[in-house]
Amino acid sequence: MSTHKNNTLGELLLAKGLITAMQLEEARATARHGSTLQRALIQAGFISEEDLVNFIAEHMDVPRLELGNFDIHEELIALIPEGLARKYLCIPVLKIEDSLTCAMADVFDLDALDEIAAVTGMTIEPAVATEAEIRTVLDKHYGVKGDFGEVIEEFEARNWGSMEEVSADEVNRLRGLVEEAPIIRMVDKILDEAVLQRASDVHLAPQEDRFVIRFRIDGFLHEKDSLAMKFHPAVISRVKILANLDISERRRPQDGRFQIKVQDKPVDVRVSCVPTIYGEKIVMRLLDLGTVLLPLNDIGIPDDVMPDYRRLLGQPNGILLVAGPTGSGKTTTLYSSLHEINSPDKNVITLEDPVEYRLKGITQIQVNPSVDLTFANGLRSILRQDPDIILVGEIRDLDTAEMAVQASLTGHLVLSTLHTNDAPSAVTRLTDMGIEPYLIASALIGVLAQRLIRLKCRHCDAKGCERCLQSGYAGRTGIYELMLPDEDIRQLVLRKASSEDIRQAALASGMRTLHDDGMGKAEAGLTSPEEVLRVIKEG
Repeated sequence: MSTHKNNTLGELLLAKGLITAMQLEEARATARHGSTLQRALIQAGFISEEDLVNFIAEHMDVPRLELGNFDIHEELIALIPEGLARKYLCIPVLKIEDSLTCAMADVFDLDALDEIAAVTGMTIEPAVATEAEIRTVLDKHYGVKGDFGEVIEEFEARNWGSMEEVSADEVNRLRGLVEEAPIIRMVDKILDEAVLQRASDVHLAPQEDRFVIRFRIDGFLHEKDSLAMKFHPAVISRVKILANLDISERRRPQDGRFQIKVQDKPVDVRVSCVPTIYGEKIVMRLLDLGTVLLPLNDIGIPDDVMPDYRRLLGQPNGILLVAGPTGSGKTTTLYSSLHEINSPDKNVITLEDPVEYRLKGITQIQVNPSVDLTFANGLRSILRQDPDIILVGEIRDLDTAEMAVQASLTGHLVLSTLHTNDAPSAVTRLTDMGIEPYLIASALIGVLAQRLIRLKCRHCDAKGCERCLQSGYAGRTGIYELMLPDEDIRQLVLRKASSEDIRQAALASGMRTLHDDGMGKAEAGLTSPEEVLRVIKEG
């Protein structure tokens, strides 16, 4: 019956012209490997979650609940255990005698309906809501702490000693504790919630009297919970063990990585551990390896810039740079670009640190300095692999810059990133590295500078609600400026002109700035002028 309803949903979407037959077949193929048709359609970008939920409500005779408008009492929440609520993404919202209305992400999941009915002893009436809405309510009522009574009891009787001096006995006790189920569940829960809330980073920070957990979402840190400091040694040690770090070493920084799965999606976790005056702090960078790559049209490049950018991607040789500060979305832009231009008749090779997305049909190489596989050395090897297109994750030094320039001048299209605040500054950055101006003038075909700005929350229009964590913003898009070196700009490059002189020449030739693009998006109602000014100022 569940399969029948999924088929009916797909056929209805097809009949209404909301998806194509090819998209439906691809989503069904994905659903056969452990997903659902709804999730497969959304993750592939064939339809937005909001549009799909509204469609289900309108055409499948299921109520649509906007959970931000509900004040759900704790006695209702208590009817469904947290594990079951998170497993099936469901929230009880209304009880009338023996009937329980539940907001669900997948109203066609008969196993979920049967299990919830068995646990509650009630008849379940499903209503549809988005996953984001349901997770927000789950997090509000359960938080990170959850039911960890046995962990608390365990820690009450422990004295973990000095942060600097660690005895062998203490290490053994700690190792035993962090391999027990309660602390494993606690760390797993923190990571699961971070991934489900689209966090890019998780901060586990000890303070004088508490242990704070924060998630970075859409570029901003949000405090999710705080625990007693007695939890600190075990939580930190559990993460260190996962990342294959030394739990007995608390005085030196350590770096590591591990992988987890959340809803059957692999997530790469990069771990940085540093000593502080209150103990070790860990920051985990989360890279969702199952993320569907955004098409080039959907990352925010303006319509009037896109033709020129696509023309650059079609060039047989030259260097095309994407510039911006850390966290400005440069890598996503390059991956979306590669995805568009990749074809069976091209040999595309990347050199990255780290490999953030897996791209079909493309040879991807992970930088590994421990075996002398640096960007520069890797480039030398790549050039012996008969490449057509080369992506270098970042130009950091003179050796890498020289190899990239040489590759571009010998018949290869080279894509890379550079840490500069705007497009014109990329030229002076290369000059400062030691690249001869005449080589830059010959090799550089374009610089795309970018930032990420937050989008207005669709549910509250920047007023602030539970879904956007009271920020008024949810999700991000890019703002861009594209500099195309014409003859005037090349002459300025040869004369080692300042970035301001190059900027003026670029403006004279028609370049629209980051500010222009941002304000255009603000006028279109996508963001606010304040957000644009904040991002440009901070960059």
